[in-house]
Amino acid sequence: MKRFNLLSEPTEMLYNQGKSAMTDYHLIAAIANIGVDKAREILKLADNRLSELAKWDMEKFLKIEGIGFTRATALVTSFELGRRRMVEQPDKRIKINCSQDVYNCMKPYLFDEVVEHFYIVLLNRNNQVVKLHKISSGGTYGTLADPKLIFKKALDYLASGLILVHNHPSGNLNPSESDKRLTQRLIEVGKSLEIPVLDHLIFTDASYLSFADEGLI
Repeated sequence: MKRFNLLSEPTEMLYNQGKSAMTDYHLIAAIANIGVDKAREILKLADNRLSELAKWDMEKFLKIEGIGFTRATALVTSFELGRRRMVEQPDKRIKINCSQDVYNCMKPYLFDEVVEHFYIVLLNRNNQVVKLHKISSGGTYGTLADPKLIFKKALDYLASGLILVHNHPSGNLNPSESDKRLTQRLIEVGKSLEIPVLDHLIFTDASYLSFADEGLI
C-alpha cells in the first residue's frame, strides 16, 4: 500500500485515479508546484477558462502573490508545449474538403492568439496540404500580407492552389474593406500564375468566416 502523507493532493489523485480525473486546478497546481487553493485563485482570475489562461504572459502571472519566475515559467511553457503538440503534423497529409477542414487545420496555430497573424495554406492537386506558412504577424488590429511573398512561397512548393487565413483577436468575423481588397488583388495575381486562391478564412477562437462560403470569392 502506497503512503501519500508526504505527497501533494494532485500527485495522489494522479496516482490513484489517473490524469483524466484531475480537475483544471489540480493540473495547474501540479505544473506550478503550488497549493490547490492558489491554483483555484489563478483559474478564477482567468474566468475559469483555460483558453484565457493560455493567453497570459509572464508578467501577468508574476503579478499574483506567490508566483515567481520559476512558477510563471512552468505555467507559460506548459501551454506552449500543448500548443506545439497540436501543431505536430501526422504522417498522413491533411486533405481539405471544405472550409471547416481549414478551420480545424489552423486551430493549433491561431487559438488563443492576441495579435493578428496571416497564413497561407498551400495545396497540391488532390487538395492535400503541402505547407502551412506564416506570412506576417502584426498588432491587435491588423497585419500586412505581401503578394510577392505569398506567391513566391506558393511557387517554391509548386502549389496547385492556396487558401488565405488570418485571425481577428477581437472575435469580430466581419471582413474589413482592406480584407476584401487584398483578397481580390491576390485572386487576380493567382489567376495570372495559375495558382488559384480558393478561399480566405477569418479565424476566431469561437468560429470562422469563409469568403468562399459567403460568395465573396
